[in-house]
Amino acid sequence: MKVKRFLTNLMVRFSNRKGQGMVEYGLIIGIIAVILIAALTVLRDPLEDLFGSIAGIITDNTPTAP
Repeated sequence: MKVKRFLTNLMVRFSNRKGQGMVEYGLIIGIIAVILIAALTVLRDPLEDLFGSIAGIITDNTPTAP
């Protein structure tokens, strides 16, 4: 009898759809954040080289004050 009541209570809880859309948006944002962190971790060295080259070009072409 307790098992039946437990299963009924569980079904009622999972059939409640309030806030389901917000949870889905939260999961999507979380997945995107994990993907971005992984991509930035993998691409860290190439990005540092790229931005270092850009900074060097900008520094070399900056006119000096007289």
